[in-house]
Amino acid sequence: MSFDPTTIRPDFPILNQEVHGKPLIYLDNAATTQKPRQVLDASRAYYEETNSNIHRGTHHLSQKATAAHEHARETIARHLNAASPHEIIFTSGTTDGINLVANILPLSPGDEILISALEHHSNIVPWQLLAQRTGANLKIIPVLDDGTLDHPAYLNLLNPKTKILALTHVSNAFGTPIPVADFLPPARANGTLTLLDAAQSVAHQPLDVQTLDPDFLVFSGHKLYAPTGIGILYAKSSSIEILPPWRGGGEMIKEVTYESSTYNDLPFRYEAGTPNIEGAIALASAFDWLTSHNLPAIATHEQTLITQAAQALTQIEGLTLYGPENRQGSLSFNISGIHHYDLGTLLDQMGLALRTGHHCCQPLMSRFGITGTIRASFAAYNTTEEVTHLATAIEKAASMLK
Repeated sequence: MSFDPTTIRPDFPILNQEVHGKPLIYLDNAATTQKPRQVLDASRAYYEETNSNIHRGTHHLSQKATAAHEHARETIARHLNAASPHEIIFTSGTTDGINLVANILPLSPGDEILISALEHHSNIVPWQLLAQRTGANLKIIPVLDDGTLDHPAYLNLLNPKTKILALTHVSNAFGTPIPVADFLPPARANGTLTLLDAAQSVAHQPLDVQTLDPDFLVFSGHKLYAPTGIGILYAKSSSIEILPPWRGGGEMIKEVTYESSTYNDLPFRYEAGTPNIEGAIALASAFDWLTSHNLPAIATHEQTLITQAAQALTQIEGLTLYGPENRQGSLSFNISGIHHYDLGTLLDQMGLALRTGHHCCQPLMSRFGITGTIRASFAAYNTTEEVTHLATAIEKAASMLK
């Protein structure tokens, strides 16, 4: 299960550069990961060898592009262990997938939408808009002081009016992993639909949608070593096939007259217009690349880095870590008396790329009485040496700012 990140670093040309005269240490992977040559090559090859619109042409390039696009769907379905490729809907990303679901649910006044206090704005605002349109009520599962969700409070909130439960799989702000086995089965037994935001988990652990068993699961390709502008909505066939379409246009229809239209089958009913063909192909390539390097071993390596970083950072005077000890992917912290933006700016001058701010989680920041944090987030290509340099740089920067 051992994994050596130096074996894959040559796949990432962007890492071989200096920032402000210092070697780049990229620790902003929760925002977006860098792309390996294999994915870059897949994108370039599509445009150089295959580029054509899909599903509509009889000529060679159109058929070739269609086959590549649908093969990508099949590849992603296999990696997620979906029951059918038709359960894989291409979107522009996590936000687009959540908005799609929020726009097709037929809620009524008095119905309830349940989310958690750990959510990214992308898993808050679409539900607020749905509540405003329908008269439904938005309910929040509170977060405890250790950054985990209050499970007893969740069970008390769940009731026959709860129509959808939308949860992050791993918090993008604090790295809190949600024990899905404790949250999804009670909702399922209650007759509540479930949506899992896997944007922060998809690159760090295998996702088996038949084991996790959500009705919907969303993620973005750019957090999985793939390009921006491509994402996945996994939708269990039995959950979505009775729901209406969202966007209208080409590809999502079977027949159109001026009086009415009949809609296409899954998944095309939810893929109006020309899709991001290259993005889908590159996303499948990213999945293949990641799994070829043993994802469980990579996950163990990343957890080791986070543990080492947490142990080193707790030695720094005035530093507070947020989230539980079993955090995944990200490490979020502040130093007393120092604004997170100032510290992040100084670390950038030392060659370290970290994220500062509220991480699109303003309600969570308010819960902890802060305006934001500094977040270091890890990927397969990060090394122990980078963690050591991170701790040294933070200590040096803090001494300069105090």
